[in-house]
Amino acid sequence: MIEALLPCGIISSEAFDDSRPCALFLAEEAVISGAVEKRRREFTTARWCARDALGHLGYPPVPVLPGAKGAPVWPSGVVGSITHCAGYRAAAVARADDVATLGIDAEPNKPLPSGVLEVITVDEELRRVTDLLRRDPSVRWDRLLFSAKESVYKAWFPLAPLREPRLDFTEASITFDPVWGGFQARLLGEGPRLSDGVELTEFSGRWLVGRGLVITAVAVVAAPSDAWDTPGSSDDRDPASRGVAERQSIRF
Repeated sequence: MIEALLPCGIISSEAFDDSRPCALFLAEEAVISGAVEKRRREFTTARWCARDALGHLGYPPVPVLPGAKGAPVWPSGVVGSITHCAGYRAAAVARADDVATLGIDAEPNKPLPSGVLEVITVDEELRRVTDLLRRDPSVRWDRLLFSAKESVYKAWFPLAPLREPRLDFTEASITFDPVWGGFQARLLGEGPRLSDGVELTEFSGRWLVGRGLVITAVAVVAAPSDAWDTPGSSDDRDPASRGVAERQSIRF
């Protein structure tokens, strides 16, 4: 599923159960030595996804350990993201020469717990999500908003790992395109900077709903390239629905 959200150059792997055999490295075993069985299964399958994606990128199996803030630590020259929820695990990776950062997230297509939406939104978002829920209740737009903000945070963090406090849910305002399956996240404070000093003021992403899940993805290119057109795109399509790479963020 998640492959449909990612432009060429980003490799993904996903699983809908924990049947894949995956031997953990000793360092990974140490991370979950005291974890309950559910946590062990999701952690192990997520590492299978990570190693499968890295393998297709040309890397040998390596441990993928959580860093000081919990974000996965990738081999040198690689950027990536991991997500897991009930019935789904996935990883996405790319070469750092091509992609500055990326974030993926999956959630059940179910309502957020009572009171959470009001905590994670700014006023304009709350109005938009309420309207979308009224127009199309088959999509849990409140949960989709949460997922999109998680993807934004996962893409933001590697660019500003030392910032304290970290990016808050209310520091980005997200607008969904319900037709093309895209979204824009406008940062409400100072944005992180890329290696050339360019400040990111917004992130672009894509979303989909299926198999009882909502899935979101965000990526920022390291440099402009025609290779970032998504599969099947053509020059006569509206730029908002093409994988056109701009300097700041991939316009999915």
